Amino acid sequence: MTDADLVAKKLAFIETCVRELRELARPDDIERDVREQRFVAHTLQVAIQAALDVASHIVADDHLGEPDTNIQLFDLLARDGWLPEAMSATMGRMAGFRNIVVHGYEAIDLKIVRDIVETRLNDFIDFASAIRSHME
Repeated sequence: MTDADLVAKKLAFIETCVRELRELARPDDIERDVREQRFVAHTLQVAIQAALDVASHIVADDHLGEPDTNIQLFDLLARDGWLPEAMSATMGRMAGFRNIVVHGYEAIDLKIVRDIVETRLNDFIDFASAIRSHME
């Protein structure tokens, strides 16, 4: 059985990250200010990690399968009706972005960072809403 309190805390953390990005991020400065780059990238990283934690917890507790990658966590949630397919794909791309930030596979594309802050923050809110709706 999925621990509703744990999931609720993680979802609230995601929403806090989104609120902080909306209130504090300066997208126009991302490409020229290293502090802004690091604040935004780190805040996105921890929000994505919280989403991965939620997905991992649900997949494990509900015995939805054995994912080989973090991206597959979201696929398993979609297959079981927790997320729409399009949201699974979006969150999978977020997980890929997180991997680049955390593991330094390649230089972070600051245009992508800016795009996420300017146009994709609602994806996190939609993810939280979908998970909450399924848990009710």
